[in-house]
Amino acid sequence: MKTLEENIKGLNHNDVLNRIKKGLVNKDTTIPTKSVSLIIISNIFTLFNMLNLILAFFIYLTGSYKNLLFLGVVISNTLISIIQEIRAKKEIDKLKLIASPKVNVIRDRQIKEIGVNEIVLDDVLKLKIGNQVVTDATILEGFVEVNEAFITGESDTILKKKGDTLLSGSFIVSGDCLAKVIHIKDDNYTSKISHDAKYIKKVNSIILNSLNKIIKIVSIIILPLGNFLFLNQYFVLKNPLNDAIINTVAALLAMIPEGLILLTSTVLAVSVVRLSKFKVLVKQLYSIETLARVDTICFDKTGTLTEGNMKVSKVISLSKKENIEEIMNNFCSALKDDNATMKALKKYFKEKGKMEVKKTTPFSSERKYSEIILDNGDTYRLGAPEILLPKEVLPQEFDEYRTLSLVKVNEKIVKIGYILLEDNLRSDSVETIKYFQKQNVDIKIISGDSPRMIVKLLKRLNINIKNYVDCSKIKDEDLEKASLNNTVFGRVSPFQKREIIKILKKNNHIVAFVGDGVNDVLALKEADCSLALACGSEAAYDIADLVLLDSKFSSVPKVVKEGRRTIHNIERSASLFIVKTGFAILLSFFFMILPFTYPFIPIQMTLTGVLTIGIPSFILALEPNEELVKGNFLTNIFKKALPTSLIIVFNILLITLLPLSEREASTLCVLIVGFIGFVHIYRICKPLKQYQIIMLTILVTIFLTCVIGLKELFSLTFINFKMLSIILIIILMCLIEFFLVDLIQNKNQEKR
Repeated sequence: MKTLEENIKGLNHNDVLNRIKKGLVNKDTTIPTKSVSLIIISNIFTLFNMLNLILAFFIYLTGSYKNLLFLGVVISNTLISIIQEIRAKKEIDKLKLIASPKVNVIRDRQIKEIGVNEIVLDDVLKLKIGNQVVTDATILEGFVEVNEAFITGESDTILKKKGDTLLSGSFIVSGDCLAKVIHIKDDNYTSKISHDAKYIKKVNSIILNSLNKIIKIVSIIILPLGNFLFLNQYFVLKNPLNDAIINTVAALLAMIPEGLILLTSTVLAVSVVRLSKFKVLVKQLYSIETLARVDTICFDKTGTLTEGNMKVSKVISLSKKENIEEIMNNFCSALKDDNATMKALKKYFKEKGKMEVKKTTPFSSERKYSEIILDNGDTYRLGAPEILLPKEVLPQEFDEYRTLSLVKVNEKIVKIGYILLEDNLRSDSVETIKYFQKQNVDIKIISGDSPRMIVKLLKRLNINIKNYVDCSKIKDEDLEKASLNNTVFGRVSPFQKREIIKILKKNNHIVAFVGDGVNDVLALKEADCSLALACGSEAAYDIADLVLLDSKFSSVPKVVKEGRRTIHNIERSASLFIVKTGFAILLSFFFMILPFTYPFIPIQMTLTGVLTIGIPSFILALEPNEELVKGNFLTNIFKKALPTSLIIVFNILLITLLPLSEREASTLCVLIVGFIGFVHIYRICKPLKQYQIIMLTILVTIFLTCVIGLKELFSLTFINFKMLSIILIIILMCLIEFFLVDLIQNKNQEKR
């Protein structure tokens, strides 16, 4: 049989140049990373930055320029965020360039591999199983089965033959063809429907959702609280206008958790850079977090747990009339399938087929067999024994292999023989599986192979097998029960893979899926977090949230560890910010109605904020942490932060009731906020590591130096004997209060 491309010339060099000059060249429609200018703009023009500038303007009008020191912190935060995000962008762009999709085109009668952005109008594409259709095209030769699930929502595979149109965004599930490009750039189908927004997977990020809730609540509260506080300070207490403005600005500044957003983006950016060193491309930032939270991880077998480099181990003939070698030579000569199984068969059956083949049907994951029809009408099928010979009981020794049945299908089915193939385990798959078992993550293997063969393989991996099921034999209504009660799923169609993921998610599992083939695409799209191997199909790579560019399975635990580090450290550091926001909101409520002057000014809040929140939060956010993620993110933050906020509020209100001057009260309030802030750092870090002890020592020293040595700059007063006695008593009270909080929390923990 002639190859498809033998009759097609394709464009020549001059044709291509003319089209490029006319602008008839394609562009990559995948969503790019943000440009540097957009990163700068998005980090500068934020809600909290704008609010800070407005507050700075009011402080400027008062002439108290030292209270503008908080702008230095705002500028530093913004610069750090910009630098880290640009750094992460460069790493992502670098990895994307390495793994950028390529296509085969026919030009000057030769097959050439080019980038998606180099395709011109009328180019002839050579497409095969696993390829993503990147531009709308009309089939010139051959036939394929395509899946258009991501652009139409329909799950069925569609047969496309000569003259039919292939839509960009679909992918080839079987067969091969030559297709002429009919649309480029924005004229493509996917561009017209805005990258098929209907099927874009929603980011499943607890951190993102939680932080958005906090920002939303603070944004709603901050302005009315500020207005009422100002009215009380100016009209009720008759404080001078400048003092009322300064006090109100101090309260509002304390409420803004601006560093919290910076902290999150910085930690995630650092994670992207770290993972890039292990050749992991992070296409969706928050997928790092999602993978760390998974309680169920599903693996495809071939090419994922195994190398995918199959070889024929045995050929068993069952018919005296039919020559299995001769028939297989015809199969291998006629079929253009390029999957691992067919590569192994072609390597073994090297002879050219002598029979004339009239028609071929390529293998597909849904059909699970391929077919050839000879000129004399004889039809042969090669595929899964369970499909071709459903009543056949295979010998137990076949369980070690991927088994193919060869049958003749005329008036009745005639068994011709079996072909047994074997595949090697990936060298790092055993370690990876053991890692997830130790982490109590439920493991499921979902494959198109025989379930008994998969079970044999898993015993070599020492995986705890709950049960196994042959999905070709179960009804749709029984799939939910099977999905929850089994470890191994064999003979699974691509659509069943997706349904299993859906069922697990519906039952409150956070699910990851690792795959590499075109038959995994629907499951990859459905999973909370999807990982693809770069050595797999283009369609799988395009869909996945994370891509293992060197296809090393051992990189998956590294992503999990990085995600855990991210979650734990953001959670811990976020509690520092929420302490400040919490006590500031509560204090504003009280000082909105109480006949007392607000005890802080902006420069004092800057001092305590930088030393008890800003610096420690960034140091703590970057340390290793591989502990299991437990509990609700928002609950964990408030459980750590709220008691500390309440202790600060209680003691500040106590200080304001004492017979002290405004400066004396303000000095004691700054001291108590600093002390409680450092105690909070100790509580969330204990047991302290050596670097944390050094960090706390340095921060406390700087704090005391500022309070004692720079008292005029920070509008504080000399600490006399009376004030020293009061602060020592309050410190003792704080320690008792923290002890009671720990006691209550421990009792609640025991009850749970």
